[in-house]
Amino acid sequence: MPRHLVNGLIRAPEVRLVDEKGDMLGVMKLSEALAKAHEVGLDVVEISPKARPPVCKIIDYGKFQYEEKKKERIQKKASKSHEIKGIRLSFRIGPGDLDRQRSRAEEFLTEKHPVRIQLVLKGREKAHRGMAFVKMKEFIASLEEFGTEDQPPRMTGFQIISILKPKVGK
Repeated sequence: MPRHLVNGLIRAPEVRLVDEKGDMLGVMKLSEALAKAHEVGLDVVEISPKARPPVCKIIDYGKFQYEEKKKERIQKKASKSHEIKGIRLSFRIGPGDLDRQRSRAEEFLTEKHPVRIQLVLKGREKAHRGMAFVKMKEFIASLEEFGTEDQPPRMTGFQIISILKPKVGK
């Protein structure tokens, strides 16, 4: 079902009409509104169906649909740009792997994505939470020039989680 009712699909007997320039033409019968739109070669589109009487506008419906889809794409793109990226570390991670994860986190932060850092504790590692917090804080400190700490490290179950947000000036 279309989002907006057009021309003959509009069921209200009277409508509040706005012309193609944005000027209010007032309340009139639907047949009069359709006649005015036909004179100009455009469509009557119901913009606000819940208003009493419904607000309709004289516009090119194809162009209107295109503009609506364009707005949706831009909004979707903008919301996706702030997607949280994740980095997983382990308690016994080697220096090479740690550098690789650091460079991935730097890349995410420079692309303006927030980063969730997760350090997972397994088995006997759970007894050394203090050392795990130190390792996590060192990792966060190494990313200081790219992002700021949004959420400090905290224990959740058997993992330590922290969130970094990108620096505004970078």
